[in-house]
Amino acid sequence: MAFKDEYNFSNLVNEVENLIINETEQQLNLEENSDICRCQDCVLDIVAYALNQVPASYRCTYSGRLYAQALYFEEKKYAIYRNAVKVAIDKIKKNPSHD
Repeated sequence: MAFKDEYNFSNLVNEVENLIINETEQQLNLEENSDICRCQDCVLDIVAYALNQVPASYRCTYSGRLYAQALYFEEKKYAIYRNAVKVAIDKIKKNPSHD
């Protein structure tokens, strides 16, 4: 039996992923970003690039979820995520996955 079959890894979640996805949506909806490509490849590249710039915050329990969700309300930390998305948008805008 494989290791992954012995344990339930479905509860193992990177909460920062949700933060970055939500922040990407908010920033792409800004008028200043109306010219950004929103194809599948570009949006996923933005999210992936931003995620690679910030530390992950994994949780595997309900209490861990509550702790991780507190990141939404901690302005200093959230500013890091906001900036990572802004940098990612600028980067992908200059270097899209397509012509």
